[in-house]
Amino acid sequence: MSTSRPSSWVAQTLIETPLGCMRLAVTARGLGGAWFEGQRHHPGELNAPDVPTHPWLVQAREELSRYWAEPLAAAFTVPLDPAGTAFQQAVWSALRRIPTGHTWRYGQLATQLERPNAVRAVGAAIGRNPLSVIVPCHRVLGANGSLTGYAGGLTRKQALLNAEGVKVPA
Repeated sequence: MSTSRPSSWVAQTLIETPLGCMRLAVTARGLGGAWFEGQRHHPGELNAPDVPTHPWLVQAREELSRYWAEPLAAAFTVPLDPAGTAFQQAVWSALRRIPTGHTWRYGQLATQLERPNAVRAVGAAIGRNPLSVIVPCHRVLGANGSLTGYAGGLTRKQALLNAEGVKVPA
């Protein structure tokens, strides 16, 4: 994953998912965005042509389709280029280490990053994750195992976890 901001979007497309429309966008270095329409921190209108045949958009769409069909067997290998600070990049990288069908707590993630007192900062970085589903921020739960925060909405978070076989108390 890149540690710098994408200089510009190269291509974008809108795809249908079981949880609503998702905007995918690529830079010259990889997939920089995968946002559910209407989610918090969605960048809004992007200055990029609609090119659904761009190879990385095709790859991301295919990998997401496999995820929706069989979450426990799916893998994301599309090159990634999310824009964020060094700390956000570290958090997003750590999120990718959470296995499908498992969850971590915010505090556990902060400890993994050797920043045990940075739980709130970790939560803020998770909330800014520009690669929904692909960088699995939905797999992070509150300290007591409760369903908390998700920029795409708690209904989507619950649906993603259910699809992965994770049972979370309502």
